[in-house]
Formats: sequence, structure tokens, C-alpha cells
Amino acid sequence: MLRRIFKPLVGDPPLFLAVSIMTVFGIGMIYSAGVLNIPSVVTEGAWLRQARWWALALGVFVAVRQVRAGWFEWIAVPAYIFSILLLMITLFVGKGSGTATGVRSFLDLGFLQFQPAELAKLATVLVLARYLANRPEDPVTLRALVAPTAIVGLPLALVVLQPDLGTVLAFVGILFATLFWAGVPTGLLILLMSPAASLILSYNAMIWAAFFLVLIVSLYLFRYRLFLVESLSVILANLAVGTVANPLWNSLAEYQKNRILVFLDPSVDPRGAGYHVVQSMVAIGSGGLSGKGFTQGTQKAFDFLPEQHTDFIFSVIGEELGFIGTVFTLVLFSFILYRLIRIAEEANPFAGLVIFGILGAWLMHIFVNVG
Repeated sequence: MLRRIFKPLVGDPPLFLAVSIMTVFGIGMIYSAGVLNIPSVVTEGAWLRQARWWALALGVFVAVRQVRAGWFEWIAVPAYIFSILLLMITLFVGKGSGTATGVRSFLDLGFLQFQPAELAKLATVLVLARYLANRPEDPVTLRALVAPTAIVGLPLALVVLQPDLGTVLAFVGILFATLFWAGVPTGLLILLMSPAASLILSYNAMIWAAFFLVLIVSLYLFRYRLFLVESLSVILANLAVGTVANPLWNSLAEYQKNRILVFLDPSVDPRGAGYHVVQSMVAIGSGGLSGKGFTQGTQKAFDFLPEQHTDFIFSVIGEELGFIGTVFTLVLFSFILYRLIRIAEEANPFAGLVIFGILGAWLMHIFVNVG
């Protein structure tokens, strides 16, 4: 009975309920993150702002529910072009947010600060879904992946220049999740990712050589499904990346190398660049099974965690609600992802691709902020 009443309004009741619980829970944790021994203008009132955004989002959600799906296909290209222009403007007049320095990711309109990359993510998902849903041929060759990769690559490159690693990874998630749902063979997706693997593995010549040999063998096995030009492109891309990686690494300043090493292993510099990551792990570990209690986190209260109301909010959950709180959060995330996949299975091609594009971006954000 209740399902028949609420379904026209909220769409999928289990998903709506799970998202609502997660949102209220998140607002509560943002409030807790602002309870500090030393007051901060950054976190003060953050929970209230988040609550206002939620109220606005609910209104937008109800309105969007009344819009026909075809309209989103029509608006996709104009929204994409507009978002690209905003990203370009941000490179010149953008600013950081909170304690962030050296970044240009927000536009300040005086009465409002917003991040154009958020609009770009949604617009990119819509354009990519529209292209793949109406593609003239199945994406079973590397040549067929050039256009989808370019669609994502343009905003991704602009975000790299800001720079914003988390959002860059979100665009990567959008590309691979959407291509997967569009039916691109797993082997082609792996080949598409191979240059990144070459970059990572090139630190050791023997390991990279072994990887390159495996790549050559794989291309030989795929020889009936790949054009010669495609195979050569993959080989040259991996060869180029593997060749320039070491000279590029040696050209970096020591502090730049240190940042990369700390990203891979915070214990390399626990008192310097890795300090905040180490402190976040201390916060999570100190929470034990059930945590120190709501608003009672000490790592948070004494400001050992930077941006505790955003980037390090999971550390606050772990410290104050313990293992139980973190498991609750991850289980709720998993249920939301499960419902999205089920809905995508029943949707038309365009809608299914949109859902998977959003899912891919969301998974990357979970990976960055939880992992």
C-alpha cells in the first residue's frame, strides 16, 4: 500500500530510504566534525549548510521526476559545452575551498561558491550515455572507443590542471563504468588501462619488461579482433609511457617525489607530508569496536585531522562510532549501489548508461575518501 503511494513520488522506495538515511547520518557526522576544542570558521555551521542543500536537492529531485527522459538526451550536449566553458574559466579565476591551497577548483559568485567539475561530471555522463546509446556500431574495437575516451578526456584534462585528483579519478570511473555497461569486452578495457599500468610498473625495468611481454602476447591473442593500427597504438603508448617514466620521475623536485611516495605509503614521511593520513588511521584505529561516542573524538577535537567535515569524515566516523559505525556506512553504501544496478538492469539503454556513469564516479569518490 505505502509502496503504491510513494513510488510515483520517490521512484524506488528502498533506494530513496537508504539515501535519506545516509544523508541524515552524514549531516549528523558533519555536525560532530565541527565540535572542536578550538573553534573553526571552516567547520562552523557546515552541517546546517549541508541540511539546506539537502532540502534544495529534495525539491530538485521531485521536479526532475516529472521530466521526460528524452529531455536529458536533448540537454546533454549544451550542458556539456557549458560545463567545459566553466572549467576553462575556473583555471583563470577559480579558488580553493577551506584550507586547500594551490588549487583552482571553485568559482566564487559572491553569494555562492560552487565547483564546476560537479556539473561537468553529470554533463559528461549524459553526453557519454547519449553517444553510446545511439552508437552506430557495437564498441568492440579500440577504434570505437576513441570518441567515448575523448568525451571524458577533455573535462578530465581541465580538472588535472586545477588540480583535483579525486575528481580526476571520478572521471576515470565514469568512463570505465559506462563502457563496461555498454558491452565493451573486458579485454579491451584492460588494454585501454594498460598505459597507466606501464606508468606504475616502470619503476622496475624487469617488472615492466615482463608486463610488456604479457601485453604483446595478449595483443597476439586478440589479433582477430583488433586492427593492426590499434595494436601498434597500444604498443607505442605503453612503450612511450614506460620509456619516459624514469626521466620524468628524475626531473621532479624532491618535494614532488615525496608527495607521490607518501600517497602510496604515508609511513614514508609520517611527520611531514604523510602526517595527516597517518593521523586519520590513528583516529580510525582508536575508535575500537563501538567508538568514543558521538562528538567525543579526540583526534578530531584537537584538530589533528584536516578537513574533517569533508575529506576525512570517514575518520571521524571510525573514531566516534568505531568498527560498528564504519561497517554500517559501508553496508549502506553497498545497498545503494546494489539498488542502482538493479534499476539500471530494468531501464532503457540511455538511462542504464547514465546510472552506471554516476555509479562509477561515486565508487571512485568512495575509494578516495574511505580508502
